Amino acid sequence: PKVKWLPLDESRWFHRQVAYSLLFWTIVHTTGHYVNFFNVERSQVRKQAAVEIHYTQAGGVTGHVMLFCMLLMYTTAHQKIRQQSFETFWYTHHLFVPFLLAMYTHATGCFVRDTVEPVSPFAGKYFWNHCLGYQGWRWELIGGGMYLFERVYREIRARRPTEIIKVVRHPYDAVEIQFRKPSMQYKAGQWLFLNCPEVSKHQWHPFTITSCPFDPYVSVHVRQVGDFTKSLANALGAGPEQAALYEELDPMGMYEVALQQGQEMPTLRIDGPYGAPAEDVFNHEIAILIGTGIGVTPWASILKNIWHMRLSPNPPKRLKRVEFIWVCRTTTSFEWFQALLSSLEMQSLSMSSPSDYNKPNEDTDEFLKIHTYLTQKMDVDQANNIVLNSVGTTKDPLTELNSRTNFGRPDFHKLLGAMRDSIENGTYISGLESRRAEVGVYFCGPNLAARSIRKACQEESSHDVKFRFWKEYF
Repeated sequence: PKVKWLPLDESRWFHRQVAYSLLFWTIVHTTGHYVNFFNVERSQVRKQAAVEIHYTQAGGVTGHVMLFCMLLMYTTAHQKIRQQSFETFWYTHHLFVPFLLAMYTHATGCFVRDTVEPVSPFAGKYFWNHCLGYQGWRWELIGGGMYLFERVYREIRARRPTEIIKVVRHPYDAVEIQFRKPSMQYKAGQWLFLNCPEVSKHQWHPFTITSCPFDPYVSVHVRQVGDFTKSLANALGAGPEQAALYEELDPMGMYEVALQQGQEMPTLRIDGPYGAPAEDVFNHEIAILIGTGIGVTPWASILKNIWHMRLSPNPPKRLKRVEFIWVCRTTTSFEWFQALLSSLEMQSLSMSSPSDYNKPNEDTDEFLKIHTYLTQKMDVDQANNIVLNSVGTTKDPLTELNSRTNFGRPDFHKLLGAMRDSIENGTYISGLESRRAEVGVYFCGPNLAARSIRKACQEESSHDVKFRFWKEYF
């Protein structure tokens, strides 16, 4: 059973909280030492200058090494630096190695002791009796040993055989990589680290798994926005240079890279999978999945898994309704998962009530409700074309789904408020275990939008309906 109070699937959030805590206590610890340096030099309890204590003793040297490592790691971890130069963030973060070595040896000089007389580390029992705080290395060694074991295991796991079976270039420089790795077992909504030695031997980048466990392959969608992703796409034959060859044949920019016999593809190393909050979708009676642009990738895996599970002999019992909200800037973005969404919508309507399939506007108890939003500004010709194509058909001209495309950004206060009211008065969906419901709201996209949705969840929650917000990161 999962430990609910321990955020095992929120590893990135937990990592940042540990980092903030480390920074706070480092400031407290270092400030205390600098005050003591001033007092020692002023009182001459030890016949030493503060500068001498700083840079000639093990405690001072290792302490300043740790401060320098932290300065580089913390500054390059800023979101803007990560986005503009992920390599800088990645490599400087590996300064944790000298940081840990300095921490393990920080107390070897017996800097804190109960006597003003110098104490040699080779003084035997006398050293252990007078040096204070030196026993900390024992606890540090336990954590360091566990981490070393985990890194070795990850390296072995990542080097297990991986075979690329298909590469597809999607609109707007998105590349889908399908591969086989027999040793990899994963769940819908999880993510992995990907490394391509041909591009960089040491860079590992996180990507959400877009396939589901029922698929005969594992897939990720890579958007070409940085040096690594562009170089990876070029190595796979789906980069900007190769795309120019297909412009006349496929102006939408979607094509499959043929894996001809004898054609060599670069080696991939896959470290994962790792857990994510989206795994808990099936623990709610109602789940809202929100994605912006390529931020829809986590929900591709979840929706595929739902499709297969509802066709299986043991369909999910607790999850009764999924609201899928996809916000796109351009119409071509809808093509990424149009086929999947169409099949899911057809299955949802047919399993709820076959007679209601061609009545999308009626309030039926379909399992999946799809809401698409287009934020692109349209000219008059485009608007007229959409209106003309909408006449006499139940399909949306942009997505070819029964549900209609909305124009503009969604008002989440209005959406969640209407859902809360309909749940409370019993008109939202039949078969709920109780009118007191907890709705899981899962989002993948920009932080600015995440803050807005989180605020809407907090403000629109009531005594009977609670909106719980989780954010995906990859």
